[in-house]
Amino acid sequence: MSNALHTDVLIVGGGVAGLWLNARLRRAGYSTVLVESGALGGGQSLKSQGIIHGGAKYALHGALTGASEAIADMPRRWREALSGSGELDLAGVRVLSEAHYLWSPGTLAGNLTSFFASKAVRGRVDQVKGEQLPPALQHPRFKGKVYRLAELVLDVPSLIARLAELAGDSLLAGQQVAPLEENGHLVGLRVDDREIRAQRVVFIAGAGNQDLLARLNLAQPAMQRRPLHMVLVKAPTLKPLYAHCLGGGSKPRVTVTSHPAADGQWVWYLGGDLAEAEGVARDEAAQIGAAQKELHDLLPWIDLSQAQWATLRVERAEPQQSGLTRPDNAFLAEQGKLLVGWPTKLALAPDFADRVFVALERDGIRPGEKSAAGALPRPPLGQPVWEELFE
Repeated sequence: MSNALHTDVLIVGGGVAGLWLNARLRRAGYSTVLVESGALGGGQSLKSQGIIHGGAKYALHGALTGASEAIADMPRRWREALSGSGELDLAGVRVLSEAHYLWSPGTLAGNLTSFFASKAVRGRVDQVKGEQLPPALQHPRFKGKVYRLAELVLDVPSLIARLAELAGDSLLAGQQVAPLEENGHLVGLRVDDREIRAQRVVFIAGAGNQDLLARLNLAQPAMQRRPLHMVLVKAPTLKPLYAHCLGGGSKPRVTVTSHPAADGQWVWYLGGDLAEAEGVARDEAAQIGAAQKELHDLLPWIDLSQAQWATLRVERAEPQQSGLTRPDNAFLAEQGKLLVGWPTKLALAPDFADRVFVALERDGIRPGEKSAAGALPRPPLGQPVWEELFE
């Protein structure tokens, strides 16, 4: 076949986790091809809030959970990459905020006592006041306490663009993916009119993993979807805010991140408990109404009379867990030459790549020869969701 090619690792899925793995492999000398059927980052990645979690929000009751321990080292690793001195060179990626904040309204300030006694956050949290407060909270009417968490917030579109640069000529836009087998064993994939042979194949396509596995007649690993109903608000009066607002439960009442729109205005992207169970059950109008009430109650001094509102439904694709609980860390399953995984969270992309490297090293998979692929059709970069919703 004239379009046949060989590569060390064939990756399917062009979100942050797939692109991060691709860049790590190439830096280690492996040849790679990454297949994406849509736009790079166009699945879950560009719908994320861009927070590089360090586990703080998973310890709101003072318990050092498995999730908080698994993710605790991620901010350091991302910071090193962003400085150009880490496992990848992400210098130039836009950092929206050097910290994420934990904000407790005046009536709930006492709820933070057990949280700050936790080993999970000790030494990584500082209280801020006055001019140190996020701009949106610097108002005489603000009551409550605010703590600075050592968690970055990234501009995900610029992250996707940088990872695509690091991919070089390895990206392939491909619509039809089918197994390539010999003697009943997977040896690669057919992608449109190309036959691609690889030492290992990695599925990291988020919700697309389910369809890919079905094409291989595989029922495992099983996938779950945990839905969110996010709210976006854009207004000329908005100032940047990156904060978890505490409620009375184990999850933040609302999580706010701020994103620059092309016209110079800021868009607030609202998640947290607002976007979960009750929010998922609401229709768009009711969810916008709930968000408007939350912002009026919490930040009544902000003028939203000229605001534009929209909602976005997000399906978080993850390995199946008992009771649809959130997985603690990245996940990888292996079946012969096939590796299937989900990062489970944007911040855990390095953890997912680690797991793939462990599998390659255990099996003695080393960088090898690759055939000349020629110029491959390249998938486009995905567009920020707020630009699409507020056209």
